[in-house]
Amino acid sequence: MEAAIDRIMHTYDLLANRTSAASAEAREKVTNYITTLMEAGEKDTHRLTVCGLTYLRQLDGSVDPVKAGYTGL
Repeated sequence: MEAAIDRIMHTYDLLANRTSAASAEAREKVTNYITTLMEAGEKDTHRLTVCGLTYLRQLDGSVDPVKAGYTGL
């Protein structure tokens, strides 16, 4: 689990500059999320990494086209 979380945070930190407080908050949230996935039976580290990155990107709005600035025009 720790390897997946470290990989998630390393990749997520490369996507944008964040304060250390924001990174710590993101790590806490993704740790809780990954723990939930593992308790549900997911054991594949690669899948956990992808799910964790997707989760964090949904939280910060970077996968939402409107929040990302896309207006459709």
